[in-house]
Amino acid sequence: MNLRRNKLYTAEVYTGSLNDIMFFLLLFFLIISTLANPSVIKLLLPKSPPAQTISKQQISLSVTKDKLYYINNEAVPFNNIETEIVKKTAGIVDPTVVLRIDNELTIQDLVDILQIGNKIKIKMVLATNPTK
Repeated sequence: MNLRRNKLYTAEVYTGSLNDIMFFLLLFFLIISTLANPSVIKLLLPKSPPAQTISKQQISLSVTKDKLYYINNEAVPFNNIETEIVKKTAGIVDPTVVLRIDNELTIQDLVDILQIGNKIKIKMVLATNPTK
């Protein structure tokens, strides 16, 4: 009796769980990409060449083209902007307010906001979209 083993093995890769892995990766990246966007208020920012980035704790002040004001994505009437900024910056060393103003607004709207920051002595920085 001549019993011999077949020494030719065929390599197989089981890909049944690959669909599950790809689904979880896609879900993970979708969730992370929504968290990476600091402001979900749709604005068309003015363009400028790239400059500096801010790494300190900052407060976001957004103004839409309909003159709706948002501090950290919370709607605030124009009359209460000063008090809300003072509340948000309490306890922060060298606070910075990032202004996200729609590019269709006038310069006077920007100056009105900057006067509030100057009055309460807070550093304000205008956010822009980088040009290519």
